[in-house]
Amino acid sequence: MTKSNILPLLSCCFLVACQTLGTGMAGKASYYAQQYHGRPTASGELYNMYAMTAAHPNLPFGTLLRVTNLQNGRSVIVRVNDRGPYKAGRVVDVSLAAAEQLGLILPGTAEVRLEVVLD
Repeated sequence: MTKSNILPLLSCCFLVACQTLGTGMAGKASYYAQQYHGRPTASGELYNMYAMTAAHPNLPFGTLLRVTNLQNGRSVIVRVNDRGPYKAGRVVDVSLAAAEQLGLILPGTAEVRLEVVLD
């Protein structure tokens, strides 16, 4: 593929990801850990609580998201590999590793901002 062929494809993927996030770019995040470690995710890959991954209701698997904790300013980049969260009012579930870096372990949840990251 040439650069001129790839650019429309990347633009399309970016627009789809942004449209999918829509107005839900901010909300509450939570995390999941030990009870799911080693179990299959919705993408078919095994959940690894030590990897930087996340569950999102509808973003394509493989999407990279910057998750920023609005209470302490910490942010991480995670890869969507699962579906969820399934609790009302939550916009993303992150892995234990991501939760530790975001400062989510003690409070359990936090208000976050989500941004799709393109390489």
